[in-house]
Amino acid sequence: MSAFAFAFPAVLATLVLLPVIWWLLRLTPPKPLTEVFPPFAILASIMKREETPAQSPWWLTLLRMLMAAAVIFAIADPVFNPRTNTLASSGPLAIVLDNTWASATDWQRRIDTASTLIDDAESRDVPIALVLTADRQHDAVPVDAATARTRLAATEARPLPADRAAAVASLRTALDGTAPGTIAFISDGIAGGETDDTVTALQALSPAEFRLIQSDGASTVAITNATNGADALSVTLTRLDGGPARSLPLTAHDSRGRPIASGTADFAAGATTTTGTITAPFELRNDFARITIDGLANAGGTYLLDDGFRRRRVAFLSGEVVDASQPLLSPLHYINRALAPYADLIEPSVADLSVAVPELLEQNPSVLIMADIGRLPEDVQSAVQRWVEAGGMLVRFAGPRLAAAPADDPLVPVLLRKGERALGGALSWSEPQPLAAYPQNSPFFGMRAPENILIKRQVLAEPTPDLAERTWAGLADGTPLVTTGPLGSGRIVLFHISAETGWSNLPLSGDFVEMLRRTVQLSRGGGVSTSDGEQSQGLPPYRLMTANGTLAAATGEAKPLASGDGTRKIASFDNPPGLYGTEDGYVAHNLFPPGHEIRPLAVAEGTAVLREPLAGRETWSLKPYLFTLAALLLLADCAIVLFIGGAFAAAARGMPKRGATAAMLLALVAGALVALPSESRADDAKPGDETILSRLDTTHIAYVVTGESEVDNISERGLAGLTEFLTYRTTLEPGQPVGVDIAKDELSLYPIIYWPVSASAEMPSSAAISRIDAYMRNGGTVLFDTRDQFVSLNDTATSPNTERLQAILASLDIPPLEPVPADHVLTKAFYLLANFPGRYAGSPLWIEAELDRAEDPSRPARAGDGVSPIMITGNDFAGAWAVDANGMALLPTVPPDEVQRDHAFRAGVNIMMYMLTGNYKADQVHVPALLERLGQ
Repeated sequence: MSAFAFAFPAVLATLVLLPVIWWLLRLTPPKPLTEVFPPFAILASIMKREETPAQSPWWLTLLRMLMAAAVIFAIADPVFNPRTNTLASSGPLAIVLDNTWASATDWQRRIDTASTLIDDAESRDVPIALVLTADRQHDAVPVDAATARTRLAATEARPLPADRAAAVASLRTALDGTAPGTIAFISDGIAGGETDDTVTALQALSPAEFRLIQSDGASTVAITNATNGADALSVTLTRLDGGPARSLPLTAHDSRGRPIASGTADFAAGATTTTGTITAPFELRNDFARITIDGLANAGGTYLLDDGFRRRRVAFLSGEVVDASQPLLSPLHYINRALAPYADLIEPSVADLSVAVPELLEQNPSVLIMADIGRLPEDVQSAVQRWVEAGGMLVRFAGPRLAAAPADDPLVPVLLRKGERALGGALSWSEPQPLAAYPQNSPFFGMRAPENILIKRQVLAEPTPDLAERTWAGLADGTPLVTTGPLGSGRIVLFHISAETGWSNLPLSGDFVEMLRRTVQLSRGGGVSTSDGEQSQGLPPYRLMTANGTLAAATGEAKPLASGDGTRKIASFDNPPGLYGTEDGYVAHNLFPPGHEIRPLAVAEGTAVLREPLAGRETWSLKPYLFTLAALLLLADCAIVLFIGGAFAAAARGMPKRGATAAMLLALVAGALVALPSESRADDAKPGDETILSRLDTTHIAYVVTGESEVDNISERGLAGLTEFLTYRTTLEPGQPVGVDIAKDELSLYPIIYWPVSASAEMPSSAAISRIDAYMRNGGTVLFDTRDQFVSLNDTATSPNTERLQAILASLDIPPLEPVPADHVLTKAFYLLANFPGRYAGSPLWIEAELDRAEDPSRPARAGDGVSPIMITGNDFAGAWAVDANGMALLPTVPPDEVQRDHAFRAGVNIMMYMLTGNYKADQVHVPALLERLGQ
């Protein structure tokens, strides 16, 4: 697909006539014979006439040659970005499309490329097989062009790497031995793993032609890790090609999407990985929620952060008083070395516990570590206990002092036996014990099996019914090594060994570092960590990332994330990138694990592959511009001929000729203006007027664009389904639903605006809320839908969406609300309804309350003052109305019930009729009187 071509290249053969035209223009006529006529000699001596040269000037001839060439080129019709028609016609067209995270930045160009191929196949009457490599299901059966276009229009980029092996296998099965004519592999250019034989596997299908279509890969950059260091945040990036040196801007956003810090990452020439930094204070870095690469809106350019990322402030102290003199024998030495890369460590300035502990607690640490401290002063013990109950985490290590501590110590998670247990040695029958596998309820679950770690001493716990539940790590003989227990809102963790090497070699291993790091990350660091039960059962999807790098509501396809998997696995269909857990605590699962590198797709040497770029801009022709140029050259030629002929000189000598010359000049200027291809617009027209006129001509239902693709897609398809139902069941024929930006779009064009409330969407600005308030005051209605089956309008919120709704309503001047009464117009506007279900049926429909109206209770409908400016529900109307292009429901009702869906559509019809006709049903109260009068 060349970027430039001629529609009629054969016409260019006429260019060979240009020398002939040059010769004709420069031709000198034969010299006339001279006959002497004596009387003319006298006249010739009186006046010298103007002589016409025998040849045209060279520059005038050149101008005419350019005019002829412009006409020839215009007839040949040069076209930029032409649509070629060079597909092989011996078999079906197979399009293998990478709809991965890397394709999100140029997704429309990929769609245009595939659409061009489908058009070419249609012109040759060739079937098309379309298979997407980042979809869970693959349907590669060849279809006609119309069906292929429909499937292509429904595709979207996904925040996942490609699964090309499954796609090729599906294509091979669908072709069933039939050799394809052309295979067009629209690739993202990334290899799928260490070895990617996709090209070889596609070539094995024996196509007549193989095309590899891909971009230059400049925008294929991904973030693979972010480390919160002592002074700055380190961000690791990988790119596809080791091209020239390049600097990428990085931005850190908080949980509400606001940019709060920035930095840069610089790739050296030829380098495929680099590390950038974002420098910010410790407290500000703890507010980071995601890191993005500016200008790269895809899942690879966004890195999510969770509570485990935040750098904790850890205070630690020891019962030893000679730590500084013998550092290798000090328990704090090993704790310090283990946690220094992951936390900000603070130590007391004095050894007196009654002074040191309050000093540490005043610095608001997340974790307090005590190594071999058995008995605390009474006032200090009370202070530590209050601190833990308020949400702190106390981590204790055993030792001789703790082994001798009283059994009623409230700052231990389990009941301890007096003394310690020695394993090995001359006076012991038992041998040092290795560690057992970590249980599933432990935060250490998922770590590699412990090896070469031996425990020689430990403090023992009394066997209790809940000991197994409180054990995070144990020995091979079943005795606990690490136990835990809650205390108020906080937690106590006890290592039944010392923090130095006297009781075990665990402090010398990497397991000790990882165990401490995971324990500390469970503490409060500006958020709430997940509970042990959630870790054992897996974390449910909370917010999932889209291909454009934004967060949206979780879908039903994602499965719970196993504990510890978030940092070790590449994102997959079962676990796409996003946040897993609940609003109280979640784990970030990003597209790639730390250390991952993306590599270019390799093509074996000697493979017959036709490489092509993606489609560019729309096809456009130079033909009108060349004809315009030829016309201008013709006008210039006429003007020059008139000048040489003396027309302008004659105009200067006489008024009669001046008028004709002026008219001729005006005609030339007017012709030039008409020939210029320009776009004219009336002086009183404004941008967007055509859109406004089209919206005024037809009734449209509008919905608020939240910025979350999943929510907005359901809103659009839901209102489209309601529009089809209205067209089929009523005389109303609305136009297609319209998504509006409440901050800038004209709202008065729509009788009702559907607002799907989403807690993860950006909070509307005060100016946008003011526009909504003005819209409702001027007669419009806003239908708020929290989509969570429950709406609480008091101060006690029950869900994030309800809390967001309350925040929005707090800035609106809304009337008192009530659930739709049984005798309200809404219950009789078109259908007779008793309730207003959507996907759910548990939430009432709230509308403006009709207060202080002493009406006749026998009236069939209430006659309020017009239409309610606000409606609120939690039943997810759009989810019940949403249908695909074939009219099939996109989401199931809860519980699955098609009768409920039909009632949801009927509720939508009643709402629309109520919006457009007001309280006309209330006038039915006069029907008996009218009938009585007619009878008289």
